[in-house]
Amino acid sequence: MTADDTGRPADAGWDRARCERAADALLSAVTRHASPSFARIELPGRSSWSGPDSDALEGFARTFLLAALRIAGARGTGPEATALLDRYASGLTAGADPDHPEAWPRISADRGQPMVEAASVALALHLTRPWLWDALDPGAREHVLDWLGGFVGRRTVPNNWMLFQTLVEEFLCSAGAEHRHDEIVRGLDALEGWYLGDGWYTDGDRRRIDHYNGWALHLYPLMWTRMASGGPRRALAEERAATYRARLHRFLTDYVHLVGADGAPLHQGRSLTYRFAAAAPLWTGALFDCSPLAPGLTRRAATGVLRHFADRGAPGPDGLLSLGWYDAFLPMTQPYSGPASPYWAAKGFLGLLLPATHPVWTAPEEPLPVERADTLTRVAPANWLVQGTAVDGIVRLHNHGSDGAGLGSHGDDPFYARLAYSTTTGPWIEPSEHRPDNQLVLTTPDGTTLRRGPLTPLGTVRGDTWATAGSRYVPLRPGADDTVTPEPDVRVETHTVAHGRFEIRLHAVTAPAGWRVREGGHPLAAASPPATGTGRWASAVRVDGTVSALAPLHGHDRLGVSEAEGVNALGRHAALPYLTADHPGGTALYASCAVLSAAPLDLAAPPPLTLRVRETRVEIDLPDGRTVRFDRTRDTAGPRLVPRPDRAGPVGHDGGHTGPVTFSRRHSS
Repeated sequence: MTADDTGRPADAGWDRARCERAADALLSAVTRHASPSFARIELPGRSSWSGPDSDALEGFARTFLLAALRIAGARGTGPEATALLDRYASGLTAGADPDHPEAWPRISADRGQPMVEAASVALALHLTRPWLWDALDPGAREHVLDWLGGFVGRRTVPNNWMLFQTLVEEFLCSAGAEHRHDEIVRGLDALEGWYLGDGWYTDGDRRRIDHYNGWALHLYPLMWTRMASGGPRRALAEERAATYRARLHRFLTDYVHLVGADGAPLHQGRSLTYRFAAAAPLWTGALFDCSPLAPGLTRRAATGVLRHFADRGAPGPDGLLSLGWYDAFLPMTQPYSGPASPYWAAKGFLGLLLPATHPVWTAPEEPLPVERADTLTRVAPANWLVQGTAVDGIVRLHNHGSDGAGLGSHGDDPFYARLAYSTTTGPWIEPSEHRPDNQLVLTTPDGTTLRRGPLTPLGTVRGDTWATAGSRYVPLRPGADDTVTPEPDVRVETHTVAHGRFEIRLHAVTAPAGWRVREGGHPLAAASPPATGTGRWASAVRVDGTVSALAPLHGHDRLGVSEAEGVNALGRHAALPYLTADHPGGTALYASCAVLSAAPLDLAAPPPLTLRVRETRVEIDLPDGRTVRFDRTRDTAGPRLVPRPDRAGPVGHDGGHTGPVTFSRRHSS
């Protein structure tokens, strides 16, 4: 492999043949875990909450989707496709037969896991129809339709699952089987209620914004438009296709900024064990001719994600995808995930549906945005700020809008509720302790640590060389029965200012005197313990030179670094810089500077910026001479920090302003 004039490998991704070989290897590795008929694939590992029978169905369905992409990409020809057709036709015939000893669990109840797997089966059958479905024995087809038909009349979980019903019943319609029009469009109509704008969705009725945007909420509706194109909903499919294509086009203008230079996807949200399914929307844009990205950039981004995991040990030595990120790490998974759940990673191979002559496969690769220059991208519907640095290729997400409330214990899910995520770090997960990364937390004098409550987004602002995003919340007090109660008269408002590789964090905290304030930085994990230290900065440095550092600017008066094993998906040993202080009572300001970078950082020197706290104003002088100003005001919910842009449009906020507020001066600098 040669390097171009930037020093980046000339071909950082994969070509089509390499993608085919990777898919073949994944499909070959599961065969030794298949039942005699191939209807059940029972992979080793922790069972899901749905039980081993459901897990075995999942093993068939999710690998069938990958096999379908391989078969359809080869147009049903060649030894690999022929072998896959034989295996999965046999599995379909046995699994759908209720009298067969290897029969699948039926779709016999609302919200059952077989609904999820039915969608993969239906989509795979649609993709391979000329070579598999049309050649299947009529009796076997009838059994498959009966099994899929269990979906009719059922209710799903009110999130992306509703689209599973849309796909399954549309396939039933195409095969002349019983279906219901109202159930097909119910999921499509629900999708409209989840739409946030600019191509972004929340998965269900809460602010759950993550990779499901790409591997479900864009993919399935567009696939439905093709399934429905020859049936009674043809006109509706054409109308919706125009909308869905426009939304995906807009989404991808943001999404490509979330891929690190090393191909790493953002480590945020649930179901991260699907890994390279994060490439799905990139391929989908090309498949539906609605991508704003150049073909060479699409391949660079999508296959870069595939290569990222392959280069770091996924799949493992046994050829299987484990429940984890690079290798097995159960704390990052959800209880609905079983041993075969990672094979939704199949969606990372959607590009195989593109012919070898497609420009995505033939055009020269183009560098990612973060490889070209530093980037600052505002994702307004999610109230996210995306910060990329070309010197190290790291992408950081500053999260002031996705909280996943209702998904995790105490409404404080580590994969949604953190202020920052990145392509080179993962959340600190420690069930027995509460030492959260990238979050400011409050602890009462009796030792109770409050949880972060649902966020109220406060908008984003863009300056010439900086951008900021803000949010606030009411902390939650955990109860003995795992319930939470909002803490009265306590509030936390946070703003992140991103500039270059620096993150300036401002926290306006309203709480009683004597409470403890603790702020965590980016957790750093590796195979060997990071080097740690305190001084000007609390810091952790990996052996590859990547540093996570946190320096106090205002309010905090103590520094430290937590160290632990087995708390992070990206490495056995983890270190977490943090700052603490005792709260003086009333509303006080805390400010810090965080750095996550692979470029050298002088840990003996203070941050190269100046923070000034006035009676009604906070000013930050940045290293390039720009000044960011926040005015302190009051609205109906209490004190507010309002950023004032230098050349940007108006900042979003939630309430009127009624007069100046003076913060406590105890920690003034």
